Amino acid sequence: MAEMTGAEVLVNSLVQKGADVIFGIPGIQIMELVDTVSRTEEIRWISPRHEQTTAYMAFGYSRTTGKTGVAMVVPGPGALNASAAIGTAYAASTPLLLIAGQINRNGLYKNRGVLHEVTEQLDVFRPITKFCHRAMKTEELPELLEKAFFETESGRPRPVEIEIPWDLWKEKADIELKTEKREPAQTLDVKQIMQAAGLLANAHHPVIWAGGGVITSDASTELTSLAEKIKAPVVMTPEGKGAISGNNILDGGVANFASNPILREADVLLCVGSRFVMGPMSSGVPSGTKVIQIDADTEELGRNHKPEIGIIADAREALSSILDELKESGNSLWDGNAINAIKDKIRSKQREVIPIQMDIIQDIRDALPGESILIPGVTNLGYWLPALYPVLKPRTFLTSSYFGTLGYAFPTALGAKIGNPDKPVVAVCGDGGFLFASGELATAVQEGINVIVIVFVDNAYGACLSFQRRDYDNRAEGTRLKNPDFAALANSYGAKGVKLAHHSELKAALQAALNENTPVLIEVPQPDLPFPWEVSLAV
Repeated sequence: MAEMTGAEVLVNSLVQKGADVIFGIPGIQIMELVDTVSRTEEIRWISPRHEQTTAYMAFGYSRTTGKTGVAMVVPGPGALNASAAIGTAYAASTPLLLIAGQINRNGLYKNRGVLHEVTEQLDVFRPITKFCHRAMKTEELPELLEKAFFETESGRPRPVEIEIPWDLWKEKADIELKTEKREPAQTLDVKQIMQAAGLLANAHHPVIWAGGGVITSDASTELTSLAEKIKAPVVMTPEGKGAISGNNILDGGVANFASNPILREADVLLCVGSRFVMGPMSSGVPSGTKVIQIDADTEELGRNHKPEIGIIADAREALSSILDELKESGNSLWDGNAINAIKDKIRSKQREVIPIQMDIIQDIRDALPGESILIPGVTNLGYWLPALYPVLKPRTFLTSSYFGTLGYAFPTALGAKIGNPDKPVVAVCGDGGFLFASGELATAVQEGINVIVIVFVDNAYGACLSFQRRDYDNRAEGTRLKNPDFAALANSYGAKGVKLAHHSELKAALQAALNENTPVLIEVPQPDLPFPWEVSLAV
């Protein structure tokens, strides 16, 4: 045991858990912690320009490394600013720890109007975290940090928020740090594994539906091995992109019944680590298709479709056990020619309906090395990237999942680059979304975070404008934007700004940006492009 302050306990516990960076903005109620970090070589402190970015950076860091990202903010406005990013991490099942300051313990619940006071801040975070708690004694901190990391990383990983009152930071106590690691209590049901293996072995047209849980549990190797053994094409949700390489013949494209005939051929469908949302245009799973669902979250089993077999398990463990149980390769009638024929039909339909999007996205893919990390924003090209962009490796394609958070892509890319300094990291933004966090160009330059951000400019909140055209007689209230010269804006921060005259110049500009030793912004004039809800890709 050793005498430590609350701040020292927290920092030492973070180091023990493997944290190497805190994304945070200093403020009066957390200054003792900031100073303690400054005296610690193991942890780097990075200050962005907005509290929301602290959590987005932690989100990008976590999604691409698999480690728990750590963000730190003051209470009240700091915590509330970070909440949208915490909601994004919750939607995308991401391990993230938000440490929020709090007012002095003797001021809690008295509503005196002290600086940054919120009567019950924990209530803000309960719906968007897996666990939240306020420490009231220094002695609580080791156990609290141990529980926080266990909750972020076990079962279905999701964010955790903990709060530390201002006066607790300097409070001293004799502390023994927690060294033991909790192990998840989940155990596989062997009978279910045998039943699942039997169904898959006897299927004539097995298909695997891969969600974000495959990426989260680092199960892409096991999933690929299973797919190859039973000759099953793999369709992927946006969160599951990279579960199998886009270069693999068994990459079956997007997980959408309406636009992917591969799914309609399935007699057995193995859904792994996904909410199993079938899309607004889908009539659901065809009758006669048997569904096996694997998920670490009990509540997801049967939420959107009742499976024949529902297995509560970590994706990697379950897939590995099914592989061990399969003695033969199975009875699949799929072959490469059949899968390619369907994919050719899909691509032909896409070429007919969205040729410009296809060309732009292919140029991006051709320009980027296979290990590059791409983060599509909530913008026209961002909507099309999950369907059109081949992802070659897991943890290299990030989305905001069902939260659809406008403005998340650029700050998320900053965190991804911190976690992966040797990989190219590219954010694809619209002009409206990029301006949510354009000030983070300063952070990128100051901290040497050499990301590439592509900003497509149509001078509008384009998605909302499309709804106004379709549903509101083209009354463009609130959707037209006055924009800066984005390239000049980047240059003013000390980054490199590149202004293109036409989207056909993007591939060359992106290739050149990869060789720059500075953050790069590429401004691209966006042609008039339809959105997914404006066209039909049914085949």
